Amino acid sequence: MVLDLRVCFIGESFVAGVGDQKCLGWAGRLASRAIGAGQPLTYYNLGIRRENSTELRERWAGECAPRLPEGADCRVVISTGVNDTQFENGSPRVDPDDSLRNMAAILREVRERGWQAMVVAPPPNVDDEHNARIVALDGRYADLCEETKVPYLRAHQPLRENQIWMRDIAAGDGYHPGAAGYDEFAALLAPHWLLWLADPGSELPVVR
Repeated sequence: MVLDLRVCFIGESFVAGVGDQKCLGWAGRLASRAIGAGQPLTYYNLGIRRENSTELRERWAGECAPRLPEGADCRVVISTGVNDTQFENGSPRVDPDDSLRNMAAILREVRERGWQAMVVAPPPNVDDEHNARIVALDGRYADLCEETKVPYLRAHQPLRENQIWMRDIAAGDGYHPGAAGYDEFAALLAPHWLLWLADPGSELPVVR
């Protein structure tokens, strides 16, 4: 068993758990499940609301480095893309090619630092046109992770087909669920998360 496992969750408002009455989000729920399964860890939630991948690329390493010291088993879970694909002034906040470059740069630096990475797909919202842009980016992220042998959990489509998630976000701001929706998100990710913690060398496939 790993005695000094440290995990930083980086990304946007869904990482931060915006809308969750329990103030856990899916990231906090995954940390809780790990501890419940007998895997102690130190958990850092570094999500920022409305942040896009360009902003994430600029700040993530400086925030993770003090929390992931040499000698520990250091992991980074990344989830971004919803804000990149949001339209402002008639165009996406971040060009899709730049979104891909940002993710590639983050994954490259994680690897260079000797840490392990996992990427979680951007979830759906109530706007079909926005979801179409997310799906396109989701596919590109999946291909990148397959090429770089990084586990990628494709949560977007399963959540679009999940009545609890869709009902929960519709009852709120159209994007963020409450506790019930985050329960569903975490349950979808949990089996792959627990395997990755136990055996990061298991080369988890891109989960489609």
